[in-house]
Amino acid sequence: MELPVFASLVLIIAGVWSLVVWPQFLRRVMKDPRARNSAGKATKFLTVHVVLVSISMVLGAATAVIGIMAMAG
Repeated sequence: MELPVFASLVLIIAGVWSLVVWPQFLRRVMKDPRARNSAGKATKFLTVHVVLVSISMVLGAATAVIGIMAMAG
């Protein structure tokens, strides 16, 4: 894969950013009173955010890997 070094760096930085920021966000969401009902079970609020964070982290990891592969190639 041929990409300019700048583009590769942007992909790596964007991927790392996602891997650093999203877990912090999820920690805050899990502490939110809306995350669990009175019985302690996960609410739709928590479930939706866990799915969003998971997808974002997978895409972030893929973005970083693509950037690394482009840099190496």
